[in-house]
Amino acid sequence: MSPSSSREPIYTTEEQYPQTLGTAAARNLATTTKTPPQMQAISSRWLLRVLPWVEVSGGAYRVNRRMTYKVGGGRVGIAGTARRAELIPPTLREIPPFAGFYDEEVLGELAARFTQRELPAGETLVEHGQRGDHFYVVAHGKLRREGEGAFDDAAHLPPVGDGGYLSYEALTDPDFTWDHSAVAATACSLLVLSRQDFLATLDRSGALAAHVERFRTVTQVPQNKHGEAEIALAAGHAGEHSLPATYADYELSPREYELGIAQTVLRVHTRVTDLYNEPMNQLEQQLRLTIEALREKQEDEMVNNPDFGLLNNADYSQRLQTRSGPPTPDDMDELLSRRRSTRFFLAHPKAIAAFLRECNRRGLYPDPVEWEGSRIPGWRGIPIFPCNKIPIAAGHTSSILAMRTGEDDQGVVALHQTGIPDEYEPGLNVRFMGIDEKAITSYLVSTYFSAAVLVPDALGVLENVEIAAPGS
Repeated sequence: MSPSSSREPIYTTEEQYPQTLGTAAARNLATTTKTPPQMQAISSRWLLRVLPWVEVSGGAYRVNRRMTYKVGGGRVGIAGTARRAELIPPTLREIPPFAGFYDEEVLGELAARFTQRELPAGETLVEHGQRGDHFYVVAHGKLRREGEGAFDDAAHLPPVGDGGYLSYEALTDPDFTWDHSAVAATACSLLVLSRQDFLATLDRSGALAAHVERFRTVTQVPQNKHGEAEIALAAGHAGEHSLPATYADYELSPREYELGIAQTVLRVHTRVTDLYNEPMNQLEQQLRLTIEALREKQEDEMVNNPDFGLLNNADYSQRLQTRSGPPTPDDMDELLSRRRSTRFFLAHPKAIAAFLRECNRRGLYPDPVEWEGSRIPGWRGIPIFPCNKIPIAAGHTSSILAMRTGEDDQGVVALHQTGIPDEYEPGLNVRFMGIDEKAITSYLVSTYFSAAVLVPDALGVLENVEIAAPGS
């Protein structure tokens, strides 16, 4: 075989010869135009942008409030399935008479006395004016409530959903009478405790009996509609009227929010940073992408963290259920009316789409809101910011948050500490950890943050929002 047989073919006619330099050969002499590394996981992160940030110099943020006698009022935890549901005993402390009672054995015995009852959709659980001697916890489903209206029409009260409860007063009051009706809006699984079983538990536990008696005493203390100790005032009097003496009492054990943390160790080989830093700095690009991921995690924690996350810190009185399933204008108005000076709504993009579908169905076309040069979907002039960190449950349901913000307005605030050692961005530092025997350089990347709700009505949540489109 001749030497030329393994090289380029021999052209036999003039037409077969290339007339110009080929692109494959030309690329060997060209410098390509490159983009920085792209990342699909970057979102708008509106929550981090619109919450006001408060400097926390000591690593903890104490929220002082007035003395509050209203106790409990959270959500009861349910374990198991809808067909075989069980109460999680410690969460019984979310029911006002049991708040602050820490005998796990007695709570376990009390939880075991609940029996399960299935209620088909449309069936009436109780009627207005009916005497009651049972306490109900909704394990799964939604109850629609109706009270007596002022003009003969029924007054629609907020529905009760998973983990909600009705009529704990029936356990201690032998003359308890229902002031509203309750009907199953969906098929419901209920956990039921009778007054007889409750009193039997009190007979067996003197500690629980004493605790419930103290609860009755506390409820007799003068307090306002928010459960705060009443400040005695006089108005409309004339002459030398004796004025009441009073003072504003404070909580003895105010809540403290400690800064949370998100961290990672970035590892880069020295050969990469030595030889491949043109035209882009490799360490700089690695840090940029790592910080983007940390910021995404930071927003996720501020929404979902079990300790300080907004979804887990909304007061039970500020948790609403949708009346029909999808988020309607009526639901958004109800959520909006629960607080003054609502600054914005926060919802998953699919929940926003579900709300706009309901508006379209009613012939409503909400005007967008201008915010820092962006046009944001809005309702009643208040922006609805998208947040893909709000979870979507298995049943295609999500939540919509509404909040008032800022310390001056007793709202929701974000917490961080700036000026930390080796700070790279506000509240985020990058610390050199050394080079190991494999010539790999390590950097510790950390960010510190939290969120605080200054008063309960600063944050509200519309729950069990159906986001699936009709027919999907």
